[in-house]
Amino acid sequence: MKAVALTRYLPIDHPESMLDVTLTKPTPQGRDLLVEIKAIAVNPVDTKVRAPKDKVEETPRVLGWDAAGIVQAIGPDVTQFKVGDKVFYAGDITRPGTNSEFQLVDERIVGTMAVSQSFEQAAALPLTAITAWEALFERLKVTTPPHAIPRKSILIIGGAGGVGSIAIQLAAKVAGLTVIATASRPESEKWVRALGAQYVISHYGDLQAQLKEQGFDSVDHVLILNDTDQHFPAAAAIIAPQGMICSIVENAAPLNLSLLKSKSAGFVWEFMFTRSMYQTPDMQEQGNLLNEIARLIDSKILVTTVGEVLTPINAANLRKAHAALETGRTIGKIVLKDF
Repeated sequence: MKAVALTRYLPIDHPESMLDVTLTKPTPQGRDLLVEIKAIAVNPVDTKVRAPKDKVEETPRVLGWDAAGIVQAIGPDVTQFKVGDKVFYAGDITRPGTNSEFQLVDERIVGTMAVSQSFEQAAALPLTAITAWEALFERLKVTTPPHAIPRKSILIIGGAGGVGSIAIQLAAKVAGLTVIATASRPESEKWVRALGAQYVISHYGDLQAQLKEQGFDSVDHVLILNDTDQHFPAAAAIIAPQGMICSIVENAAPLNLSLLKSKSAGFVWEFMFTRSMYQTPDMQEQGNLLNEIARLIDSKILVTTVGEVLTPINAANLRKAHAALETGRTIGKIVLKDF
């Protein structure tokens, strides 16, 4: 089968940072599905895993953690899917990734595609939808009741990226929160407002001062999707008493959690690979929430977050996608389709 892989961890402008290779098609066992991949998406985690380091792989390593495709075969213990089903998923960071014609994935972390979507539209959603859903409803414990007055508020730092693009929609259209998103350019501000952000501020400016200008002394929730080290002090200053901060971006230096003590506020991480990495008893929750995302898509409550589509799926286009992500200026998701 065709695949895009690496053997060395190189700068993305190096022609061997991504390689077109031919690998043996795997056979499903246990609860695995064998999926014929039709479209993939690229995420910051791809660039972080691929980042230069002194390591050489003995066999080609396939990256990628977003896909949509068709079930071609199933393991003997599969109960939820059949051959021919259209599916979407983010996969498992401990197993070979999505950048190949065929991939094995545990059925518990797979969802059935929305009937109204193309493969490329569906491929843009899994990793970011799982991350945003878990961050909002499981980590931040967002439980705003319908028609709550006043509406609770959330600041989403990094609103125009992949996770921010779906988090804004879930927060505004599903949870009913007042959403303040950060965006630094006119085109990204337009994007986040279209997705449901009622207020927009710049992550390059003084967050607390900008919020005050918009009429907010504090916010009930903060979701950090960009540079935790830079934004944590401001998040600690603006979080409301008994509020909660969540980040998906690892820190380089220790965070001063004592800033939260007097407010009885909390800080929590979100890492969407936790369930598959540790084979947690509730792994099925990722499949369940992807099915709910598909329902919300078909109900026209949520929209896909595709920003750009490249074709075909090959090393040259994946290098182009990684390079774009590394600029930190992408809007929405970069998707590749068709081998």
